[in-house]
Amino acid sequence: MEREPMRIREGYLVKKGSMFNTWKPMWVVLLEDGIEFYKRKADNSPKGMIPLKGSSIHSPCQDFGKRMFVFKLTVAKQQDHFFQAAYLEERDAWVRDIRKAIHRIDGGQRFARKSTRKSIRLPETINLSALYLSMKDPEKGIKELKLEKDKRVFNHCFTGTCVIDWLVSSSSIRNRKEGLLLASSLLSEGYLQPAGDISKAAAEGLSDTPFLDLSDAYYYFPDSGFFCEGYSSDDDVVLKEEFRGTIVKQGCLLKQGHRRKNWKVRKFVLRDDPAYLHYYDPAGGEEPLGAIHLRGCVVTAVEDMPDTKKYDVDNILFEIITANEIHYYLQAASSTERTEWIKAIQSVARTGK
Repeated sequence: MEREPMRIREGYLVKKGSMFNTWKPMWVVLLEDGIEFYKRKADNSPKGMIPLKGSSIHSPCQDFGKRMFVFKLTVAKQQDHFFQAAYLEERDAWVRDIRKAIHRIDGGQRFARKSTRKSIRLPETINLSALYLSMKDPEKGIKELKLEKDKRVFNHCFTGTCVIDWLVSSSSIRNRKEGLLLASSLLSEGYLQPAGDISKAAAEGLSDTPFLDLSDAYYYFPDSGFFCEGYSSDDDVVLKEEFRGTIVKQGCLLKQGHRRKNWKVRKFVLRDDPAYLHYYDPAGGEEPLGAIHLRGCVVTAVEDMPDTKKYDVDNILFEIITANEIHYYLQAASSTERTEWIKAIQSVARTGK
């Protein structure tokens, strides 16, 4: 029996999409012969696999000036993969271990593993890129709508049923079963993105098909300006749980609002049980204004943000991406304080409930 490759390192990193400039948290596993990345740590099948044989790694990577601690992995077929770590020491540790693995496999070990992800076979005549452009046509394409579900508003999106209806009407497929196959391919290649719990669960393998032909399964184009609303006046719903955990860190930070994009000073309190980062009015008050759920989140430093008011020249910013892919931007008073917050949040995200 062939020996399973040893796991060298694993953890959450932020990964750039292969076709669009979207950065998403992924659970990344470095093996002796390749890198697997998963939507979440608990997933059984990887979203993709990168072979290390013939690859090269580049760090520091300056391709994305506003994102810090990025490294680039270029595979033998000259395709680039970009990953972002949370802070300098974490990036350097990943780069060191990946470089060692590349040197070992290039020394003679054969890469023979196959991805466990189920492949989707399509006729060679299907051009997903051309189909995507047709779907986005303002006149004849799929109409982007504002849809409401579970007290949330999904902007610039559409239903799974609308996608299959459009594929049938455009003669791209013969029946709805073929439509599911084609739509699943568009989803797996990043031309469509899931929005909402139902479609996200299916995309993560919790349904018979990755794509759902349902009127309550929502999807969107990755470059459409999609956003979801449904928060309280201060953007986040505070879950009414007992604050029973130990305070790990507290202090004031600047927080950017979701909708108005304005920055406000908030007092933040980080507890390890439950794993929430609560924030308060710094002028006083016992009830939190909001909370960020940290379980399974990814946190990284960022240099700058477009279209935002600058409060000082330093812009000591960091970004929290929750398990539900909600992005929060916060600003610390110094680079040292930013690193302390990132490490504290990482610790709670791994161990808190």
